Amino acid sequence: MSRVGNAPIPIPDGVEVTVDGTRVTVKGPKGTLERTFHERVTIEVTDGVATVKRPDDSRESKALHGLSRALLANMVAGVSQGYRKELQIIGVGYRAALKGKSLELQLGFSHPVSYTAPEGVDFEVPEPTKVIVSGIDKEKVGQVAAEIRKLRPPEPYKGKGIRYVDEYVRRKAGKAGKR
Repeated sequence: MSRVGNAPIPIPDGVEVTVDGTRVTVKGPKGTLERTFHERVTIEVTDGVATVKRPDDSRESKALHGLSRALLANMVAGVSQGYRKELQIIGVGYRAALKGKSLELQLGFSHPVSYTAPEGVDFEVPEPTKVIVSGIDKEKVGQVAAEIRKLRPPEPYKGKGIRYVDEYVRRKAGKAGKR
């Protein structure tokens, strides 16, 4: 029995879920998301609650059941509240600045690194060492944050680099000095 797949998805006020075969459109105060789901699962919307059903108990149907329910719940949460990932930049001279829709990063290289925001993702730079990635699509927000982190991942000796705010970087001891 799938615990995730069987849970109903409450639809908050101001959010509209439209099902057209396998195509689902979710409209809310923050925007609109569309996705095509697998034909094995059926999505029903009744009385402000969306449910995902599977035709049989095969292994593939069970996997798609939980996945589809989680994806639909993420769409509903995205258009009503949105998602955000916070990144912290640590290092002497490491900083970020917003230039239009792109992020300009000084990361210890001989040149600044520019990262342009894809459609549906916004950047905020409240201070030079903090970057906030936000949007309505959970997958896009997470992917963009991961790509920015990949530009200079935190290194284990001094901890310099880009990390998530709640990330713990395990530190290593450096070389022992000659005595």
